[in-house]
Amino acid sequence: MNCTRAILCGGLLLASTLGFAQTVVRIAPPPPVRVGVVGVAPGPGYVWVGGYQRWNGTGYVWVAGKWVRPPRAGVIWVSPRWVKSGGGWVFYKGYWR
Repeated sequence: MNCTRAILCGGLLLASTLGFAQTVVRIAPPPPVRVGVVGVAPGPGYVWVGGYQRWNGTGYVWVAGKWVRPPRAGVIWVSPRWVKSGGGWVFYKGYWR
């Protein structure tokens, strides 16, 4: 196991023991978010949840956006995001607030 992979695994283990899920990548920043046509909602009450770059252990993979129905009325989608932290990048999952 190379040093980068060991650091990544250690960060994931630490995050899981602290009770929250996050990904720490110490290789390169994520590519920019892709821009495209969203289209029309499939029905009333749907919200567009934008795509994001996911780390799969060896590189970034684009996860396409989609139309979803919120779990309950009045909630707002907080998009997933990458935040620069120290010598790497930390991924925070999206969630309903």
